[in-house]
Amino acid sequence: MPKIGHKKLIVIAALAVFIVGGFGIWKWKDTGSAQSSKKPVTINVALNAGLNVLQLIKEQGLLNEALQKYNARVEWSEFASGPPLLESLTAKRVDLSFLGDGAALQGQGAGLDFSNIGLITEGTQINSILVRSESGIQTPEELKGKKLGVAKGTTSHVYLVKFLKQYSLKESDLEIINLQIADAVAAFQSGQVDAIATIDPYTTQLVAQQKGIELKPKEEIEAPVTLIVRNEFADAHPEIVTEILKVYKTATEWQNSHIEEAADTYAELKGLDRDIVKVLINKQASGLSVISADIIETQQESSDFLYQSGFLKKKIQYKDYVDNTYIEAASKQ
Repeated sequence: MPKIGHKKLIVIAALAVFIVGGFGIWKWKDTGSAQSSKKPVTINVALNAGLNVLQLIKEQGLLNEALQKYNARVEWSEFASGPPLLESLTAKRVDLSFLGDGAALQGQGAGLDFSNIGLITEGTQINSILVRSESGIQTPEELKGKKLGVAKGTTSHVYLVKFLKQYSLKESDLEIINLQIADAVAAFQSGQVDAIATIDPYTTQLVAQQKGIELKPKEEIEAPVTLIVRNEFADAHPEIVTEILKVYKTATEWQNSHIEEAADTYAELKGLDRDIVKVLINKQASGLSVISADIIETQQESSDFLYQSGFLKKKIQYKDYVDNTYIEAASKQ
C-alpha cells in the first residue's frame, strides 16, 4: 500500500473536517429552515365582559410564549358583551373567546360557524336581578310595569326570561330597555331604570354599596359559560387550539390556588376593590372541563325554551355545536 505523505494527510484531514462540519452546518440550517417555513399565524382572541382567566393570560404574556413553536402570535380585543363579539366573529376578527349561554345560543341559532370547546363554569352565580334600594320593590311580582335595563342577547337576558317565567311573568309585563351592561349599571345608579339584569362584578359591588337589592329565583338557574372557537380557524390549526386550552387550564389552576395574587392582578386591571375580587373568584368557581351530557341537556332545554319564547329564530340541536376533542387532547398532554 503506498504511503500517504505528511502534507497530503493534513489536506485530507482538513477536507474531512470540512465535510463533516459542513454536513453539520447544513443539517442545522435545514432544521432552522423547517421551523421558519411554518407560515406565520395570527389568532384573534377576544375578552368578554366580567372577570376571566384570559385576562391573566394576556397580562402575563403566556400565549405568545406558548405559541412560539407554531410561529403563531395573539392579537387581543375586548368587548362589552357577547352580541358585539359575535359580530366580529362573523367578520373573522375573532377566532377564540368565551361566551355565556345567551350569546352562544343566539349565535348558533343564527347559523354562525363556531363550536363550544370547553366548559368554564356552570354559571349558577353569574347573573342576577337587582332593584334599586329605594325603589320599594320587594318581590319579583312587583317588577310588573317597571323599567328594567338589560343587554339583549346576553346571558343576563336569558336569565331574565327564565327568572320571569318562574313568577308567571313575561318580558312584555315590564318596560325592557336595551342597554349594554355598563350603561345599564349607570342608568340604574342614576335612577333612570328601576331594575337591571346584570352580571358580576356589578352585582357584588352594588349590593356591597347598598345601592341594590337582589331578587332571588325560586329555583337555581344555570347559565353555562364556554370557550368557543371559530371552526374555520380550528380546522386549519387544531394544534394551536389545543395548546391554548393547555395554557388556559394551567392558568385556571394557578388562579384557584393563588387567589390572593390573582385578586391583586384583577383589582389593578379592572379598577376593582381587592376584597370584592376575592369574592368574585370564589363565586365563579372557574375551571376548564369537557362539556358534559348534563350541560348539553341544560343548554338544549334553554335553547328550546328560548325558541318557544321567540328569543331564537331557529331551533337548534346544541350537541351539534359541541366539540370536546380539543380539551380531551389538551388533558392527555
